[in-house]
Amino acid sequence: MNILERYTNPTPKFFRVLRNIGIALATAGGAIIAAPISIPALVLTIATYLTVAGTVITAVSQAVVIDEKSEKQE
Repeated sequence: MNILERYTNPTPKFFRVLRNIGIALATAGGAIIAAPISIPALVLTIATYLTVAGTVITAVSQAVVIDEKSEKQE
């Protein structure tokens, strides 16, 4: 299975929920980083980690697919 097939096949429900959580984390972190006010360095560091973690969770969750062949064999 190549990468294009993997990203176009259906994603299981658990990973869709996890993907949405990852999107929310990345969005929240990005909003904090882009805020036009002065923010303490600790908060910016946490926001950076949130953005990276959310991006990774989203990418990994999107790549998980339902394997029709293995479900039919079981």
